[in-house]
Amino acid sequence: MKKIAFSGTLDPITNGHLWVIQEARALADEVVVFISENPGKKPQFSAPERKDIIERSVAECGWDNVSVVIVKGDYTARAAKRHGIEYLVRGIRNTSDFDYENLIQQTNVDVLDGAKTIFVMPPRDLGSVSSSFVRALQGPVGWHWTVKKFMPMPAYIAWIKSWLRTDWQKLWEGEAGVDSAKLDHWFDYLTGDDAYGAARRTYHNLDHLVHGLSEISAWASNTGAAKADVAILKKAFWFHDAVYGGKHADLSNEEQSARLWLDAALGTQHLQEVADLIRVTDHFQSAGLVHTLKDAMLSVDLAILGQAADTYDAYAAAVRMEYDEVEEDAYRAGRGRVLSYFVSLAETGKLFTDAWFADLYTSQAIINLKREKAQLEKQSP
Repeated sequence: MKKIAFSGTLDPITNGHLWVIQEARALADEVVVFISENPGKKPQFSAPERKDIIERSVAECGWDNVSVVIVKGDYTARAAKRHGIEYLVRGIRNTSDFDYENLIQQTNVDVLDGAKTIFVMPPRDLGSVSSSFVRALQGPVGWHWTVKKFMPMPAYIAWIKSWLRTDWQKLWEGEAGVDSAKLDHWFDYLTGDDAYGAARRTYHNLDHLVHGLSEISAWASNTGAAKADVAILKKAFWFHDAVYGGKHADLSNEEQSARLWLDAALGTQHLQEVADLIRVTDHFQSAGLVHTLKDAMLSVDLAILGQAADTYDAYAAAVRMEYDEVEEDAYRAGRGRVLSYFVSLAETGKLFTDAWFADLYTSQAIINLKREKAQLEKQSP
């Protein structure tokens, strides 16, 4: 078979979709992915954005025989025929899918004189993976780690950036002295290659940003925190790791990040208060700083320590990668000291100084920290 087509809204493309495309590649020399524009749906990404995400996803797989076409104002089966394609491929996960797809197939052929459909069944681990399934996971703390398992990386990055943009825009609603162009500039800066989006960052990256902002939202919902306090905390978290290995060797990353926030001059509210809250994450300054949100800020920043074992282990591996220039023995010694310090804080109830985080994460943090410390000691010569 020379050509075969796969179609869908693909908002976002998932690993399930990629599996179907891979099956299509086994059936034909060329695969055309049709992106349908369904007026009854309100996709998160525009058709051109989806096209770009799909193209980058298939390129990452190394597939050079897959093209992407946007279908406007026509049925996919009829558009396929116009492109010289006689067959569509569709994945079916259960009998309900089959009944629906069979009806569509009959309409395509008998009514529209369009392409016929070949059905393929995905493996069990991809049987429930759909765009709607992935969208339904969004929201709670750790949602991004979950959806990451079901999406190709280009789609995942696009998805969390979209979520981050919504969070960023809501943060500034109703605040005077901030124009949209300036907000767009700083959003692009913070999520781009000069800050959290930098490829060299394996931990202090977009994942860390999404996690912290999700933690703040959960904390606010469970403690009844004032809206103004939530805004201050989120602004500080957006900027707290903006600078990582900056130009001023005599200043800590946190101090440089605080100064970047002040230079950005976003709005007129709480400028110094946010800067001081960024500074509390600097261990050299923290002890001497007093801030009403200090406990919450430090707890959010350390919340990764109390996550499930697989998430913590991924964090520990990412930290090692960020310090890949450090020789192994030196890293084990330094990291071991940090872990011992954290364990002592956790066992005395001082790791998470905000009560809500302490109740939620202290026990698991002790388990995680001791396990990593034991693994480092086991690796020592």
